[in-house]
Amino acid sequence: MELKWKFAATDFEWAVSLNRHMLKIVGLWPPDNRDAREIVKSKLRRLYNIVTLFFILTIPILMALMRVWGDMILMVENMQYALPILCAVFKVCILWYKQKGTGCTKLLFIDLLSLIDMIEIDWTKSKTKKERDVMLRRARITRAIVMSGWVITILTLIITFGLPCFGLTARHTTNLTDFGRPLPIQSYYLYNISTSPRFELTLLAQGFTMITTSLSYCGFDHFLGLLILHVCGQLENLHLRLMHMEMYSNFNVALKYNVQDHIRLIRSVELIDNIFGLMLLVIVIFFSIMFCLQGFLLVNVVHQKSQVSPIQLIWFVTALVYPFLHMFLCCVVGEILVTQSEKIHRATYEYAWYDTDPKAAKNLIMITLRANKTLCITAGKMFPMTMASFCNLLKTSAGYISVLLAKQN
Repeated sequence: MELKWKFAATDFEWAVSLNRHMLKIVGLWPPDNRDAREIVKSKLRRLYNIVTLFFILTIPILMALMRVWGDMILMVENMQYALPILCAVFKVCILWYKQKGTGCTKLLFIDLLSLIDMIEIDWTKSKTKKERDVMLRRARITRAIVMSGWVITILTLIITFGLPCFGLTARHTTNLTDFGRPLPIQSYYLYNISTSPRFELTLLAQGFTMITTSLSYCGFDHFLGLLILHVCGQLENLHLRLMHMEMYSNFNVALKYNVQDHIRLIRSVELIDNIFGLMLLVIVIFFSIMFCLQGFLLVNVVHQKSQVSPIQLIWFVTALVYPFLHMFLCCVVGEILVTQSEKIHRATYEYAWYDTDPKAAKNLIMITLRANKTLCITAGKMFPMTMASFCNLLKTSAGYISVLLAKQN
């Protein structure tokens, strides 16, 4: 039994380690309430993340936006940096608020921590080899998403901060935006940054802050993917058990276990939706604005027949692909959740109840009624995060670009 638990605990560590390390760096991983030292460390990391995010990036970028107000090209270029950073600020504040919890005891009930505990329990409880294989397959997808996010983030940081070291820049520089050597991110500080070592220190501060900002921005989406894909794995295991109910010697006991497990998963999805729903709405708004801004720049380049350097073209593509992938990730995991929940309803509806005892068969009504409502995550309780919503959002944003092209012609 001890070896079995150790094997399951290793699986759990392997499944969540990448997400935990990413969020722990910025203090957003829910700490164990029993470890006071870990709670203090998490609060200090989170405070450092928020302070640097506000004073090194957010406020200077917004001040630079005010200085270029009226010049549409410079405003759009500034908002390419400002919108992702504002989105990261919103995510950090919401995750911080959700970790406070409510309660009258010393060990406060924390929603995020309860979800992590659920994942640990699912990994450590007894399961068949087929159920473990399903969970491992979902965990591999989660780890692949996290590693891909790391690669994309590193490439973005290299393009943003590596090029200025060689005297290159991916944005337009004018006397209005830069007084001396240009910084990677268009910003305005209350001191002269054109002299050494102020310029180098400011560049270094922006670099370190962008790393933590990127971790905050990506960590939210990857953590959401971890939670949803884990629930999808549990729904798939539930579907397998429902499809082979005849294997169990005691039908009523097995059905009771499956009904309780289904209710637990429904409540988990509701909890995830309550925590991440508002942030998903912010992501949708952010993606829509970024898509339209990039469309505006594209129309301007085509109409004005401006010469675009290869570096600017690379940055233009990166700034569009990065939010596109994150929006796509949220919609894909939402679509998988909808598909798995529909399988539960189909399995109970198509079950050969006529071959079982009538008193036992009527107990299937409970899980059939529960599975009748499709599980999904929503953007602010307004619309579900599915591939249909993603396609509709692309159509709407592309319609804006087509209107611009028509007016220019």
